[in-house]
Amino acid sequence: MNDGVNGGALGVFIFFFVLVTAMGFLAARWRKAENEHSLDEWGLGGRSFGTWVTWFLLGGDLYTAYTFVAVPAAIYAAGAAGFFAVPYTILVYPLIFTFLPRLWSVSHKHGYVTTSDFVRGRFGSKGLSLAVAVTGILATMPYIALQLVGIQAVLDVMGVGGGEDTNWFIKDLPLLIAFGVLAAYTYSSGLRAPALIAFVKDTLIYIVIAVAIIYIPIKLGGFDDIFAAANDKFTESGNGGLVPNHGGQWTYATLALGSALALFMYPHSITATLSSRSREVIRRNTTILPLYSLMLGLLALLGFMAIAAGVKVENGQLAIPQLFENMFPDWFAGVAFAAIGIGALVPAAIMSIAAANLFTRNIYKDFIKPDATPAQETKVSKLVSLLVKVGALVFVLGMDKTVAINFQLLGGIWILQTFPALVGGLFTRWFHRWALLGGWAVGMVYGTIAAYGVASPTQKHFGGSSDEIPGIGEIGYIGLTAFVLNVLVTVVLTFVLRAVKAPDGVDETKPSDYTADAGDPGVQVELPPATAGSSH
Repeated sequence: MNDGVNGGALGVFIFFFVLVTAMGFLAARWRKAENEHSLDEWGLGGRSFGTWVTWFLLGGDLYTAYTFVAVPAAIYAAGAAGFFAVPYTILVYPLIFTFLPRLWSVSHKHGYVTTSDFVRGRFGSKGLSLAVAVTGILATMPYIALQLVGIQAVLDVMGVGGGEDTNWFIKDLPLLIAFGVLAAYTYSSGLRAPALIAFVKDTLIYIVIAVAIIYIPIKLGGFDDIFAAANDKFTESGNGGLVPNHGGQWTYATLALGSALALFMYPHSITATLSSRSREVIRRNTTILPLYSLMLGLLALLGFMAIAAGVKVENGQLAIPQLFENMFPDWFAGVAFAAIGIGALVPAAIMSIAAANLFTRNIYKDFIKPDATPAQETKVSKLVSLLVKVGALVFVLGMDKTVAINFQLLGGIWILQTFPALVGGLFTRWFHRWALLGGWAVGMVYGTIAAYGVASPTQKHFGGSSDEIPGIGEIGYIGLTAFVLNVLVTVVLTFVLRAVKAPDGVDETKPSDYTADAGDPGVQVELPPATAGSSH
């Protein structure tokens, strides 16, 4: 690692940062809103994005700086076990093909902005809607924090901010500046800002990976030498080589499956989805998004390349930025660092917007100020998006980076517990609203307690996301175990509640709503009371 500042890389990084900052502010004039004082416009980009904009937006949303840094870092530290991210992104696209078009249709029909809007409308339960909203906000906060961790990793490798003995304000000033710019253009332009910036972000990432996957192996003697070096490292460390041992296979499979089920439960994934202009745009995107999985598989190999290149870092999150600095000329290292940095700004913006929309629509509007006007909703959402970013920034600056990563893993466990209410509700009304709430509570409590009991070399609690599966004895993903318990409790309670004829909520949707498209004759957006009066 350089003792001083890498001026060449920093110059290129600043150039791209300034470019996307200008794009972020100019995005307010891109597809200019008819009524800026509407969550449909600020929080969903006017629901106007076509296939390519949605593809870049979803790609920028799902494949983040955390992905760029943490996936190869996991392979650098643990070997092929870190590849779980590749099969889970392959599993997720056939899954979302079955339910995302239905969610888009019913949301378009009724003017739903969040998943909690749908849950409230489908089951007639503000309590269940609140549970989904709170879970979404809690799961999103550490995810935003990890984007800032990605930026900080790049700044550390470039030597920006000084050493460990530097005054804390000077050391964190570059991150504070990046945060301030992100907050400003998100507040100004809403979802249009990350949608426009995503074009630059994804282009840079594809260029960097294409160059890295060819250039670095040539410098290291080819893939034979890379895999041999990695195998030697993991054999010496007692991990049994590149392939996970038998005990690790359950962990690998359950983590991949659980992550696939959870990915599109995150509010930011749904926000990007609902911003598209038609049901067909969603269907097309689920068929072309797997191109990102190809990119992810190549990206993951950088972890093995870092081992072969002799990269030594105490913090595994620095492994890939350090690899780029060691192997590339300064100017191209700057391009790579810019790809990671912008790869943090895009999802962080979408995540903060999604969390703010949940608070505004399903907490503020439902429980605090039911008569809020569309303009008041938009103002509150803008302010909350700032507060969410501030919370994430405090989290990053005040806690160890490993803690941020492990809390993001905990967030994955939590968000998976909303699957029965959201996806189940898209296909059936059989589940009772109280049963869904009971199943959610059981899954949340079990998942949190189980994760609390997991220790790591650096943490006594919340040290990982895998634990022994009750009744099986194998180590598996806690989130999937909690999900199974959630479903079992939901099914049993539904039978009981239906048997005693417990009062059911009012379903404001009808079957045809789930297949409606924007261009269908007679299809008009029906604004629920929560959004009455807004322009659409």
